[in-house]
Formats: sequence, C-alpha cells, structure tokens
Amino acid sequence: MFYQMLVRLMLSACGLGLADYLMDGVRFEHYGTLFWAALLLGVANTVVRPLLIILTLPITVITLGLFLFVVNAATLGVVAWFLPGFHLDGFWPALGAWFLVAMMQGLGNALTARTTIIIRD
Repeated sequence: MFYQMLVRLMLSACGLGLADYLMDGVRFEHYGTLFWAALLLGVANTVVRPLLIILTLPITVITLGLFLFVVNAATLGVVAWFLPGFHLDGFWPALGAWFLVAMMQGLGNALTARTTIIIRD
C-alpha cells in the first residue's frame, strides 16, 4: 500500500516536472516544490475534486462530461494558488499540466499493474 502511494507520488512529480519542462505557462521555482505540489495534488484529488464534481454535476451532465476538464484544471489551479513557488499562467497551461500528470499516472498504472492470467484446461 505504501509502495503504491509512493510510486503515484513520484509519477505525479514527474508529470509536473515534465509540464514545467515542456510548457511555457507552468513554472516551479525549486525542484523541491515538485514534491510538495505532487503531495498537495494527491490531497486535492482526494478532498477537493469530489466536492467540485458534486457541486458541478448539473453542468457536467449538460456538457456530457466535458466540464470535468474544467474541474481537473481548477483542482490543479487550487494547488498552484496554495503552494508558493508553483505558478500556472491560466486555464490552458493548467489543463495541459493535468493531462501530462494523468498520462504519467496511466503509464505507471500500466507498468505496475498486477494482473493474473488463469488458464483452465
């Protein structure tokens, strides 16, 4: 359990670092801020994001789920607002950074998945 949490934390930090490297609107003042941003992003995804999803459920249904992109970018924006040294320059950089973090998490899930194949005769 602890190992999986640590791997997810490191993958989030790698995704945020990749966003900092590839995108102009995402900046970290120090490398240590990446760790804290990844940790706060995990907390925000656990606490803040579900509340935002519930509060915006009608508009999410009307837009057929596309409003969840706004919720995800807003969650990352809350982390950037709360953490000094992490800067986002608007909605599109936040959405791009969220996308890179999600891709890193998906890659990590694919590489560390424990699947069992059962062959029956």
